Amino acid sequence: MSSSVTGPQRTGSDAVNEILSQTGLLNLAWREVAMIGVGVLLLWLAIARKFEPLLLVPIGFGAILANLPLGGLMAAPAGEEIGGLFFYLFHGVRLEIFPPLIFLGLGALTDFGPLLSNPKTLLLGAAAQLGVVITLIAAGLLGFSPEEAAAIAIIGGADGPTSIYLSARMAPHLLGVIAVSAYSYMALVPIIQPPIMRLMTTKRERAIRMESSVNAPRWLRITFPVTVTVICALLVPASITLVGLLMFGNLLRECGVTERLSRSAQNELINLVTILLGLCVGVTMNGERFLQPETLKILLLGCAAFAVSTAGGLLLGKLMSRLPGSPVNPLIGAAGVSAVPMAARVAHNVASEADPENYLLMHAMGPNVAGVIGTAVAAGALLSLLG
Repeated sequence: MSSSVTGPQRTGSDAVNEILSQTGLLNLAWREVAMIGVGVLLLWLAIARKFEPLLLVPIGFGAILANLPLGGLMAAPAGEEIGGLFFYLFHGVRLEIFPPLIFLGLGALTDFGPLLSNPKTLLLGAAAQLGVVITLIAAGLLGFSPEEAAAIAIIGGADGPTSIYLSARMAPHLLGVIAVSAYSYMALVPIIQPPIMRLMTTKRERAIRMESSVNAPRWLRITFPVTVTVICALLVPASITLVGLLMFGNLLRECGVTERLSRSAQNELINLVTILLGLCVGVTMNGERFLQPETLKILLLGCAAFAVSTAGGLLLGKLMSRLPGSPVNPLIGAAGVSAVPMAARVAHNVASEADPENYLLMHAMGPNVAGVIGTAVAAGALLSLLG
C-alpha cells in the first residue's frame, strides 16, 4: 500500500535553484561586476604600470573582496554571531589608528636635511596648499557639505594617509573614492606636473642652478622634530595626531640611539599598517556607494586640486627666483606637494631638460618634505574649523 504525500515534493530543479540561491552567482548585480572591474584595473595600474603599487595592490584587491556577494566581510555582529573580518579591522581606520602609524613610519624614512639647509623652502610647502583652499570652495559650490568639501579638498596636498585620515573623520561614506583619487593622482605626478611646469616657467627659469647647501648639524636635526611638534600643537592642536607621529618617527631616525626602533618603524610597522590600511580602504568600495554621480565630481575636483597646488608652489617659486639672495629655481615649488619623493624627481627631470648638468633633486626635496608637514597642518586646520 503506497504512503500518502503530506507535503509538496521537491524536484531536482528546486534543489538546484536552492543551491544556486546560496551561492554568489545569482546575487551578483551589475554594480558589483563593475566594481570588480575597477579593482582589476587598480591591480593592473599597480602591477603593470607600477602606479603606487604598495597601496593600489591592497586597495584593488580589497575592492574585489568587497563586491563578491554574500561574503559578509563588513557584516556587523548579530547576537552571538561574530561580525565579518573587516568589521573589526576597519576600526583601525574608524578610530584613526592606521594613518597616524603610517606617518610614524614616514617620519622615520624622511630626511629633513634639505629643508633645514634651506629653511625658506618651507614656504613653498605652504604655498602648495593653495589647491586645498580653492577646492574647498569649489566643492562647496558644487553642492557638497562643508565636511565633504574638506575631505575632497585635502586631495590637493597629494598625501594619501592624510586624505584617508580626514575623510574617515569628516566624510566616511566618501572614503573609498577619495583614497583612490588621492593615490591615483600621486601616481600620475610625472604626467600631470610637467605640462604645468613648462606652461608657468620659462626655459631660463628652469635652467637656474641653485647653490650647494651645507649639511644641517646633528643638534638641529634632533631639535627640529621636537620644535615642530610643539609649535604645531600650540597653533593648530588638531594637527598633533599626524604631525606628532611624523616628528616622533623622525626623532627615532635622527637621535642616533634608537636604531632598532627606527628600522622597525621604517620596515615592519609601516609595511604591516600599509597592507591593513589598503585592504580596509578597498573594502569600502562597494558598488552601491562608489558608482554614484558624485564620484566623477570628486575625481575631477581631486585632479583640479592637485593641479592648483602645483601652480601655487610654482607661483611662489617664481617670486623667490626674482628676490635678491641665493638663486632659486621656481621648479622646486612644484615639489611642495606631499608626493615624496616623486614630485622632487619630476622637478629635477624637468630642470634637466633645460640644462642637463643642473642637479636639482636635493634642492627640491626641501619643499617636498615641507609639503608633508603642510598637508598635515592643513588637515588639522580643517578639523578645527569644521570638525
